[in-house]
Amino acid sequence: QVHVVESGGGLVQTGGSLRLSCVVSTDTFIGDYISWYRQIPGESRELVAGISGSGGIYYDSSVKGRFSISRNNADLTVFLQMDNLKPEDTATYYCNDPDGLTKNVWGQGTQVTVSS
Repeated sequence: QVHVVESGGGLVQTGGSLRLSCVVSTDTFIGDYISWYRQIPGESRELVAGISGSGGIYYDSSVKGRFSISRNNADLTVFLQMDNLKPEDTATYYCNDPDGLTKNVWGQGTQVTVSS
């Protein structure tokens, strides 16, 4: 059963910004490691960033310094602030929690398109 909902994608020009949101409907959210992935058609999903329940953060080298992940435990939401966007950031962005990853259950994602 899908329990994540992503939103916030859109079309922006190179150098623009977007803020993605991920609402995770689970009782274990506070302690869960929540990850953002992205996928281009025909390619595998790639891990972009992740945040642990204690605030530990990971960024892929391709987005470090441009993207910022944060969470609001009260609202069961994880955010991905994306600045200085590049055309190569164009993809469908997904978030997931450990349960979803284990069961390979994904939300609908949110499309990010960066024009050159």
